[in-house]
Amino acid sequence: MRQGFPLARRGMVVGLLGGSFDPAHEGHVLITHEALKRMGLDRVWWLVTPGNPLKPRPPAPLADRLAHARAIMRHPRVEITALEAELGTNLTAETVKKLKALYPGVTFVWLMGADNLVQFHRWARWRQIMAEVPVGVLARPGSGLRARLSVAAQVFRGYRLRRGESIALKHPPAWVFVNVPMNDASSSAIRARGEWRR
Repeated sequence: MRQGFPLARRGMVVGLLGGSFDPAHEGHVLITHEALKRMGLDRVWWLVTPGNPLKPRPPAPLADRLAHARAIMRHPRVEITALEAELGTNLTAETVKKLKALYPGVTFVWLMGADNLVQFHRWARWRQIMAEVPVGVLARPGSGLRARLSVAAQVFRGYRLRRGESIALKHPPAWVFVNVPMNDASSSAIRARGEWRR
């Protein structure tokens, strides 16, 4: 394993929560705690991305976003990483492929808020992501119905797990929608209020 990369043993189940985290907020913390509790995960790694190809403006400097994320998310089973910068990837499909090669025997579960499932079909090689790793979708305010009716949800409707089925034990494609307590924090609203600099 490369120096500075998170440790994971064969047989572990690791949730991957990717995003700009520009800035990280309590909504991210909440869905991370809920994913650990409800999805049979041993660890969650936050993948603080260098940039988001779907967003027109660049985020705040990576070092600032990492420092803020580490200050807000404190849990012994959660690691805040810049893995995409280290791996030289900027697409989720590439990141997942490289992590699976670097960590043989580790099961990865891609985590996302329901707001991301709504536009998941716009991600590069989104079908490949669904074929590579199970996907755990966590409810976000105002996105539940739109997420369930989204393009990705419809295309993969036959692979949605029923309540009580463990995403950690399923081979992809497989996805689950989990209702969690709502937190309406959003990075864009925080930036709009001037509480986070770019």
